Amino acid sequence: MRIEARLTDPLDALHERREPGRLRVGLVVPQSGALGLTGPSAVDAALLAAHELNTAGGVRGRYVDLVLVDGGRAPADVATETGRLCEADAVDAVVGFHTSDVHRAVEAVVAGRTPYVFTPPHEGGRRRVGVVCTGVDPGRQLSGPIAWLARHHATRRWALVGNDYIWPQAVHRQARRAVAAAGGRTVLERRVPLGGVAAGMERLLDDLRGARPDALLLSLVGRDLAHFNAGLRQAGLDRGLVRLSGALEENGLLAVGGDRTGLLYAAMPSFESLRDERHLGLAARHRDLFGPGAPVLNTYAEGVYDGIRLVAALADGDGLHPGLLGPAVARTLGRSGGASPRVHLARADGLGFDVVA
Repeated sequence: MRIEARLTDPLDALHERREPGRLRVGLVVPQSGALGLTGPSAVDAALLAAHELNTAGGVRGRYVDLVLVDGGRAPADVATETGRLCEADAVDAVVGFHTSDVHRAVEAVVAGRTPYVFTPPHEGGRRRVGVVCTGVDPGRQLSGPIAWLARHHATRRWALVGNDYIWPQAVHRQARRAVAAAGGRTVLERRVPLGGVAAGMERLLDDLRGARPDALLLSLVGRDLAHFNAGLRQAGLDRGLVRLSGALEENGLLAVGGDRTGLLYAAMPSFESLRDERHLGLAARHRDLFGPGAPVLNTYAEGVYDGIRLVAALADGDGLHPGLLGPAVARTLGRSGGASPRVHLARADGLGFDVVA
């Protein structure tokens, strides 16, 4: 099947004549860096959303084009490239999934100029004009799962291990509160730079042995999360330690060859194993368009799909002005029932997940 959607390079978007009758969306997703392993799924999902819109006649007759920006680079580099696109009116909106330090840098340069929809779990806090977060904040993502694990695994001694940037810092603040509320205590907290797990693995393992936790919250992301889970397995620490992640998805689980300990959990808005009508339909349409060998549509990818559809809905209703974006998004999500995405807790089972709560 031919894909009725186009990915444009940022340089081409800046320097080539823009075709009339096109709605251009800047797609800022990681193609490199710690989250690079999740990038192909996100690009697929964005193309699927654009394809479906275009084959249905576009948005008020305007076809949707995507301008792909690598969101896996340093925050300043991503913000500079995205800012140039917005300053030149080369894009009508920006949809992004990337780390929160990149998010804050992009927000600073596009706020008030170009609508920006940030789709993954986020750090919380106030947003600037024209910026909307559609994911979940740490409180909503973690409180229920930590309480559930305390009831079902009698977890009392928690260690917190994550990357050292905005989102894990916010996650750890909320986790300390949630652990205390569930009757436990935090016995260890460590954060490492993005890309730093491989070099610091032995020290992290020694710290865990010394602290003797029975539960571990992981706010590592992407490749660092995969390295750490592989290191735990090699050290033999994976079979006695309940682990909870707010960033683990199907690609990250595949990267470590799966997990059958029954002790690795993820808290996310969606999983491939959800068998409701929406997920089954999305997966089927993705396979039809890209073939059975395409990367799995994980929660990050689904967020990007929804972000593209949200921009299209706003453009169809004259809601793309940055100053009006917040109320317009609230109305649109309210109509679609997506204003408060549910967080699911799932247990790793081999190469996939079983939703347990």
